Order: sequence, then structure tokens, then C-alpha cells
Amino acid sequence: MRVPGGRPVGALLLGAAVLLVAMNLRPSVASLGPLLDEARLALGASATWAGLLTTVPVLCFAAAGLVAPTVARRAGLRTTIAVALAIVATGLVLRVTAGAVLMTVATVIASIGVAAAGVLLPVVVKTSFPARVGLVTGLYTASLQTGAALAFALSAPLARLLGGWRPALASWAVLAVLALGVWLIAGRRLSARRGALPGEPVSARSLLGNGFAWIITGFFGLQAFVAFAVIGWLAQVLMDAGVSRDYAGVLLSLLTIIALPISLLVPPLAASRPSQSGWIVGLGFCGFAGTAGFLIAPSAAPLLWALLLGLGMSVFSLALTVIALRARTGEDTARLSGMAQGFGYLLAAAGPLVFGLLHDATGGWTAPLAVLLVVIVAQTVAGAIAGRPRHV
Repeated sequence: MRVPGGRPVGALLLGAAVLLVAMNLRPSVASLGPLLDEARLALGASATWAGLLTTVPVLCFAAAGLVAPTVARRAGLRTTIAVALAIVATGLVLRVTAGAVLMTVATVIASIGVAAAGVLLPVVVKTSFPARVGLVTGLYTASLQTGAALAFALSAPLARLLGGWRPALASWAVLAVLALGVWLIAGRRLSARRGALPGEPVSARSLLGNGFAWIITGFFGLQAFVAFAVIGWLAQVLMDAGVSRDYAGVLLSLLTIIALPISLLVPPLAASRPSQSGWIVGLGFCGFAGTAGFLIAPSAAPLLWALLLGLGMSVFSLALTVIALRARTGEDTARLSGMAQGFGYLLAAAGPLVFGLLHDATGGWTAPLAVLLVVIVAQTVAGAIAGRPRHV
């Protein structure tokens, strides 16, 4: 593995920095879940506040995702990601220092940093590892999911070990500081000059009028819609079907765990071929089958349905791979990544809301799951088109 114009050791260090940055893209949100009830009780906050705290980060992903490429062109890729990591660390510490209002504001701050770094990582992969886009994308997607899994699993034990939910939530800033230190060293090979991404001229080109870019954006947004709806509501679907709370938690963890080997294996294989459509359709079929199982007979074989749905949700790694492959230059990768993740996360934020509203309106889970099936079909169709060998 070699960075253009660099040595293999430098490439490995940059690759390690990318993985560390990716590991910081979910703990700010995932660490809240296991400790949210304790925080709400301690702060005297309402359930509405708790819902807002879990929804706001997704909206921040959308807003910051649209702005990050412009900032990177002006400040430089290395500087922008470094500042993003510093913002993440600052937000994680600030959110536990006072009451509910500051916690909300600080969560927004951390989420802005997360979104900026997440949008720009595909640009680093495209410009620094052009011959190994699939491999590096798979590795950093797996690292992202590892960060989420660690936050889910360790936040409650950390609260017991460190003496409360405040130090437990703040402790995740250590990971951001570690990533920042490695990034500042490894990122020296990236262009720091303003006005362009590494080695490329400034271009005023916009992708907002590009139909293919909108298809890729739709693909990313629809798969994220499914993911956030499942994460937010599947446990309740299972418990209402008679599955125990503990087993429902195990099944949700399985969704994350199964994505790890898929993220490591599938993107390199898919990227080695001109088209990624076959892989996208195959994973989409798995997601459809798993969701259909939860709709028709949720308690009959919940482990099988969870395995299938987890495979389907693993298409996230291919959504990131497609973003890097469908653009010719780092400039276009930045624009496409910002557009796909910005507008895509805006669509994704509606996932849990729509799912919950349909449940409230119908009194059951049939309508929400049926809509989810329709969304998975649309995601698969958009992904099949996005996976074709062409460029924006």
C-alpha cells in the first residue's frame, strides 16, 4: 500500500489514522443509548428531550455534511479533519459539564465534527489509496462499526468503573484525542494548501444538477433510513411479539456484529469489478427477506430474520464504496460525499419518525414494516443503478 509520492510506511500510518478517525464516527451517539435514562433522571429532563437528543445528531450529520467539502477546499483536507476531531473531543467533554441545555448544544457540536470527518474520509481514500479504494473503504467501515459496538458495550461498564454517567460519556473524548494525534502526524502528506484538494485544480462544478449523483444520494439516504428505523424500533417490535428484552438486545447487537466481516470482505471484492450492482442487489434481497420475516412471523425465527436483516444493512459499506468509485477526482469525491451524506442523512432522520407515526396511527407494526419493505426495494433499485460503472 503506497500513498502517491510517499513511502509504504507513510501509507500504513495514514491508513491507521483513517481507521482511528473512522472509529470516532459513532461513539458520540452510540454511547448515549445505554446511559440516556440515567442522564435524563439526573438532569430532570423529559422524554421529549431524550428523543431530541437522539434525533439532533442525524440532522447535524446532514447539515455539516453539505458544508464540509467547501471548508476543506478552503482550509485543506488535513486541517479540516484535524479541526473536526478537536470539535468532537470538545463536544464530548462539554456535554457532561452542566445541565440538559448544554448537553444538547454540546451534542450538536460533537455531531458537527463527526459529520465533517465522515464526509471527508472517502476523499482521503480516493486521493491517497486510489488503487485500493475497496480495501481501505472496507477497513474504515469496519472500524466505524467497531467504534459503535464498543460504545454500546462499554458505556455502562465505564459508568460503574468511573463513578457515573458523566465521566463515562466524557471518556470517549480520549479516543478522539488519540485519533487527532495520529492524524496530525500521518496527514502531513496530504495537501495543506487552500483552494483545492490534494493535487487538483479548483473547480466550480456542482453536482446538484447531475441525475446520477442524485441516484447515489438516494441510495445512501434510503439505506440510512432503513438503518435508523431498525435501530430505533426493532427492539420494541420484537418485545411486542413476545421476545424477551435481553434477547431483543442480543439480536440488535447481532446486526452490528454481522456487519464487521461483511465490511471487511465485500467492498474489496466489489470494487475489483467494474460494477457493484450484483452485490448491492444481493444484500438488498437479504434485507428484504429479514424484514418480511419480522412482518409475517416475528417470533418464529427471530435469529434468522436478524441475520438476514443484518446482512441487508451491511450495504452501508457498499454505499461508501460507490461514493469513492463513481467520482473521477478528489474534488468530485468531496462534492459527491457531501451531497450523498448531507441530503442522505436528512432523509434518514425521517426513518424513526415515520416508523413511529405509522405505529401510533395503526396500533401495530404491520404498516411500518410494510413501508420499510417498500423503502428497501427502492434502496435496492437505486443501488443497482448507482453500482453501474459510470461517473458523475
